Amino acid sequence: MQVFGIKTPIIKPGDDIVTIALVSSQKQGLNIEDRDILVFSAKAIGAAQGRLVDTSKIKPSKEAMKISEKYHLDPPFAEVVLQESDQILGGVEFALATIKKGVLVANGGADQSNAPTGFVALWPEDPQKSAEELRQSFKKMNLDVGILIVDSRTLPLRMGNSAVAIGISGFSPVDDLRGEEDLFGRRMRIKRLAVADDLASAAQLVMGEASESTPIALIREAPVTYGEGYKIDSAFIPKEECLIMHLLDKY
Repeated sequence: MQVFGIKTPIIKPGDDIVTIALVSSQKQGLNIEDRDILVFSAKAIGAAQGRLVDTSKIKPSKEAMKISEKYHLDPPFAEVVLQESDQILGGVEFALATIKKGVLVANGGADQSNAPTGFVALWPEDPQKSAEELRQSFKKMNLDVGILIVDSRTLPLRMGNSAVAIGISGFSPVDDLRGEEDLFGRRMRIKRLAVADDLASAAQLVMGEASESTPIALIREAPVTYGEGYKIDSAFIPKEECLIMHLLDKY
């Protein structure tokens, strides 16, 4: 498997991100091929869709003020996080642990980094729909590629960020290994491989998190199951079955 970062101009509202991906990859001597997987930053897709919030126009609620004081957040940003999150679990200085669209992510996916000064960058409104639309747009260019939309995340008891898939199209996000045998003939009972998340983290290594201006990655010869109809939903697990999240109800 090979992973390439694709540098682009700064993505602005209204930009055609498919054209940007094609032109930028060609400038780097990369020709996108069938069965490549194109990985897009959630913030880049959100920016192209105009998902940028001017914080000067945000009036913080009482709850936002309370949260901002407790966790040292800008009050308008805290209000955006409240609006974008499905659930707030708690936080540490400068960040809140939230659930958004079934994903455990910081700050409801809202981010002040890599957003214009005074603005907050948001996820696409519907990351799964965005992934499907991107794949169809590439098909119109006679390219049959997989699409992966990703964002950064933290993992319990681990320092630093990895990445998480929030929208996919063209391949299965999970490889179910249940029923297969290990080296000693024992059958797997719960083992599944988080294919989309693993690819997201591999792509993050070349995309970066700061000023790299590399919001797209190309993954070639990925060990995935290609096909139609796959959605990110199949990567979700109910809270009561999650090894970590179900424990929160006990405290």
